[in-house]
Amino acid sequence: MSRGQVLSRVAVIILNWNGEKFLRSYLPSVVRHTPAAIADVIVADNGSTDGSVGLLRQEFPQVKTILFSENHGFAEGYNLAIKEVAPHYKYTVLLNSDVEVKDDWLTPLFDFMEAHPEAGGVQPKILSMAEPDKFEYAGAAGGFLDRHGYPYCRGRIFDSVETDCGQYDTPLQVDWASGAALMVDNELYLAVGGLDKSFFAHMEEIDLCWRMRLAGRQLWAVPSGRVYHLGGGSLPASNPKKTYLNFRNNLLMLQKNLPRRGRGWRLVWRRLLDTLAWAKFMATCDFGNAGAVVKAHRDFARMKKAYDTDPQADLLVGRPDILVKYYLCRKSRYSDL
Repeated sequence: MSRGQVLSRVAVIILNWNGEKFLRSYLPSVVRHTPAAIADVIVADNGSTDGSVGLLRQEFPQVKTILFSENHGFAEGYNLAIKEVAPHYKYTVLLNSDVEVKDDWLTPLFDFMEAHPEAGGVQPKILSMAEPDKFEYAGAAGGFLDRHGYPYCRGRIFDSVETDCGQYDTPLQVDWASGAALMVDNELYLAVGGLDKSFFAHMEEIDLCWRMRLAGRQLWAVPSGRVYHLGGGSLPASNPKKTYLNFRNNLLMLQKNLPRRGRGWRLVWRRLLDTLAWAKFMATCDFGNAGAVVKAHRDFARMKKAYDTDPQADLLVGRPDILVKYYLCRKSRYSDL
């Protein structure tokens, strides 16, 4: 990628690894609807061995590229790409390769960041590509954490996904913004260490947003920008590997982002709650997911030594108990909480 002068303020980076079919299907909409006056579309290729690079050169010569010689994974791939573009762009949008955009989706995000220097990151409204009138599971209209560290969204609580009727069309400060379409301040992103590559997948953007908030910045959902996410392309919800990553990474996130004082009892409580989840899997003879919960806790015990941090603020204080709200009070809509 050239290091000459760049007039744009935003790098829209799509990280690709052997995703030729996604680039062919969804990149045209990103190129068409991303305003060239404020942004450049960039594909960072993680050492693809399919026809991705050839497709970019032949059919998308206007798209800038960053070509890695090997697959660095999702987190480290973005870390390296943002490190390269940071000298030239103030902001980066981490955009999944299975996202389609319509109209000018980016300007509302850019304008909000420019007008709110306290914001370290923003996300648009994320709708389902399969059901465009519904929110998409991974992000919806902005993410939150409950007192135990369980994530939920404005528009999605656990598996209950709402229909978008304009009920969440106002900008709102949130706990986390979805990595499917996340605009970040590049300087802040690098200062807090970027995405944690040890997470491998799942919850890495929630962890990033938590560290941004600990650094004194805010995360916002700006629903006047809209994107459509295919989602579910990596692992289905019932896959034991996904269960393992979600349980392990959630524990790691608590370990590294909660103050040392009080962190222990929260983790003990989480162990009890996760034991209930394990018991439910066992009762339904779902031994694969039951084993994934056990493995997640075993690996957390090994990995937590690398996260002996002691943040000064407990950002989960005063949060609702989403388990009680959802399962006991039958609150399945964010607006009912």
